[in-house]
Amino acid sequence: MQLIDITVRDKQAHPRLAGRVTGHVRAVLVEQLGEQEQTHELTIPVWADVPEGASDADADMALMLKAADIVSRLKASLGVMPTPSEPSGPR
Repeated sequence: MQLIDITVRDKQAHPRLAGRVTGHVRAVLVEQLGEQEQTHELTIPVWADVPEGASDADADMALMLKAADIVSRLKASLGVMPTPSEPSGPR
């Protein structure tokens, strides 16, 4: 599974926490299933703390980094899942 695109869909200042930005990031993943390529579009809710005076580009980068970290953890957890032919219990 490979991350091929990541963009900020929307963002806003947190209503109560100064310096925190919340939003949604669109991540596009592609995986090869035998001969077929499957594309997955995910919308990931994220938040990031940004310093006062940070530019919009800095806030976008912080949100995309959070989403990329979430995608990395998802990929790692999918990599350790047993295949249907493997037993899932302790060995």
